Amino acid sequence: MWPPNLKGVVMLLMLTILTVSGAFVGVNVGTNVLNLPSASDIVSILKEKKIQHVRLLNSDNQMLIALANTGIEVMVGVPNDQLLRLGQSRSTAADWINKNVAAYIPATNITYIAVGNEVLTTIPNAALVLVPALQFLQSALLAANLNTQVKISSPHSTDMISKPFPPSTATFNSTWSSIMFQYLQFLKNTESSFMLNAQPYYDYVKGQGVFPLEYALFRSLNPDSQIADPNTNLFYTNMFDAMVDATYSSMQTMNFTDIPVMVTASGWPCHGAPNELAANVDNALAYNTNLIHHVLNKSGTPSQPNNQVSTYIFELFNEDLRAGPVSEKNWGIMFPNATTTYTLTFEDMATTNTDSAALRGTFCVANSSAPPSALKQSLDWACGPGSANCSAIQPGQPCYKSDDILAVASYAFNDYYHKTQASGGTCNFNSTAMVTSTDPSHGSCIFAGSTGSNSSSGSEASGPVSPASFATQTQLLWLTHLVSTLLPILVFM
Repeated sequence: MWPPNLKGVVMLLMLTILTVSGAFVGVNVGTNVLNLPSASDIVSILKEKKIQHVRLLNSDNQMLIALANTGIEVMVGVPNDQLLRLGQSRSTAADWINKNVAAYIPATNITYIAVGNEVLTTIPNAALVLVPALQFLQSALLAANLNTQVKISSPHSTDMISKPFPPSTATFNSTWSSIMFQYLQFLKNTESSFMLNAQPYYDYVKGQGVFPLEYALFRSLNPDSQIADPNTNLFYTNMFDAMVDATYSSMQTMNFTDIPVMVTASGWPCHGAPNELAANVDNALAYNTNLIHHVLNKSGTPSQPNNQVSTYIFELFNEDLRAGPVSEKNWGIMFPNATTTYTLTFEDMATTNTDSAALRGTFCVANSSAPPSALKQSLDWACGPGSANCSAIQPGQPCYKSDDILAVASYAFNDYYHKTQASGGTCNFNSTAMVTSTDPSHGSCIFAGSTGSNSSSGSEASGPVSPASFATQTQLLWLTHLVSTLLPILVFM
């Protein structure tokens, strides 16, 4: 017979794994989809993409079963329409924990509960029950001896912050001061994180040119466009960091300084209506690729350099049933039929070469509607100042076509894009290029991003690993193996 406290040991190991692994990038899985893939298919996609953290916007039974014994860390959600019941009844909250959390642990690695979503700014009539709901659910976790493994919080929009720039003077909307104080006190008492939905896309669009697009997309700013907080003299190279620091400052104004921020939703729409010009594949790919790299490079933010910000990408699938403009239905990195809108990797890209897996299956090609003269000008720039490797499109080489400027320009554009995208390069070329998932390779002419790429970027290789880094990875692998071995046994205890 197994010792009665073995489950507690495994839960402690799970927490150790989280501590060792540091900041992570996960993904949201929304369900406003006409033909949503099955739970088992979704989990297969998560495994294929090596996604180890997932946020469910509800507590779907089939998903929680499918996620069992995968090791994937799961954040379950309490939908807004259930908040009122949970905030008014301790027994209802206890029943919710027993049915939606305790019933699946330890096989399913549930580590967070997100209670509601942007409650104060979307359903303010439910504001008074938010903190009671958190407290009742926490009591139920305590009774089930799950309060150590599972943390509870509630995601907030940046709309909760009055005048978010400069970050150092940001404060929460005074309308909610009393509730925010109770919420922050709850987070401090339970050692939970402040959950923030940080969407630079919305602020960029609403700003109507106040901030440059490069600032929203983590791209390099011109020296004359540097953005600094005048009170701290800290420079902000991206809007995401400014949003996170504005949240920290807002908490500090209320005398809370030790609550970490976790970003529960951040992304960029890949398609929009004709008047939604910023919603496109190029920007979405740039934003999410740069966001992942930014989170995993462990740099923190300007005012909180030692506080890493774990983040959930919004989102896995386009949600065709979502209300609102066209862009609202197109935040996914995949279509509901499981084909990709663009290719994204959730691994640390710092150890991969410039032809990274982030752009595998994504190509930058010449726009067939562009005038030949404009294409020629863009081609000359790509092969000249752009430093693209254009040797393959020279006479006698496999990609040379004397009478097809679309083909040769596509090769040059694509080579430039794959080399420079991670550091801010775009697929635009004065509107003569476009992003596509259709592989333009032909014969022995292989484009960067294609299977079997012969790009000048070279073959993939990992960077040097320090002894400390190697030790951390070894610990993590050992702990993960131990937990995965014990979990199936515990299911039958």
